[in-house]
Amino acid sequence: MQTAPAATNAAPLPAEWRDFFALTKPRVMSLVVFTGLCGLLAAPGSINPVIGFTAILCIAIGAGGAAALNQWWEADIDAGMKRTAARPLPAGRMQRTDARDFGIVLSGASVMVMGLAVNWLSAVILLLSIIYYAVIYTIWLKPRTPQNIVIGGGAGAFPPLIGWVAVTGEITAMPVLLFAIIFMWTPPHFWALALFVKTDYAKVGIPMMPVVKGDTSTRRQILAYSVLLLPLSATPWFIGGTGAIYGVSALLLSGIFLALSLPVAFRRSTENDTMKPEKRLFAWSVLYLFILFAMLVADRLILAEGALS
Repeated sequence: MQTAPAATNAAPLPAEWRDFFALTKPRVMSLVVFTGLCGLLAAPGSINPVIGFTAILCIAIGAGGAAALNQWWEADIDAGMKRTAARPLPAGRMQRTDARDFGIVLSGASVMVMGLAVNWLSAVILLLSIIYYAVIYTIWLKPRTPQNIVIGGGAGAFPPLIGWVAVTGEITAMPVLLFAIIFMWTPPHFWALALFVKTDYAKVGIPMMPVVKGDTSTRRQILAYSVLLLPLSATPWFIGGTGAIYGVSALLLSGIFLALSLPVAFRRSTENDTMKPEKRLFAWSVLYLFILFAMLVADRLILAEGALS
């Protein structure tokens, strides 16, 4: 088992609230909160608005706590990467122990409030998501295998499942499919980024796929996952869990995803260029998930309105 990186020698400056907020990775949290909210809104049945808000707040706080623990553990790794060197810990704006304690408090509070205010099944799944990201992915998978983001993709796939279970109190095929869609989306999304920041990962010894297996293998796997994502994204429609609004949107959006993955997959030389195909795919992959889950909610609301009319 890898031990936590050694503390930096620089004396940390007094941390501000902005530094603690930065520990929660607000950009990542926005996607987590959005997919969790969509899972909650798309679930059958209803939930008291206050309880629903509490559930989404707990998902956000839990994700923030896991992110803080991730940065506590990886402070020295972050310091060696251009993309992450300005974070509070590598920049010397915060004590390592403060980040750790902040992460533990947020994680524990989110699980307890979820269990007491919503239901204990959603609280258990939230706890599993925190452990998955902060321990299984961060400590175990990431420094050991180029498949880290494949297996670790489950960490970001939990929110819609949690949101759904917060309403229904049970796990059924639909929330599992939502989990699977994000799980399948994660590798091409993250590897597109890894292709144009691979030197950072190589510098700090993280075995990301482009570093260990090379660009060609990574590009082929991006295409393979993009191909699989297309039918999987439409499966909720195929099994009758959604209407045509979601189904047609899923096929269109995933078709664009696949089309953008083709120039990435078949490139043979990237010398002296700006990696535009990879950056386009990465940018679209973020937008893709937002639109796909927005269509899931739109489909549910329109079907519900039609049933009432």
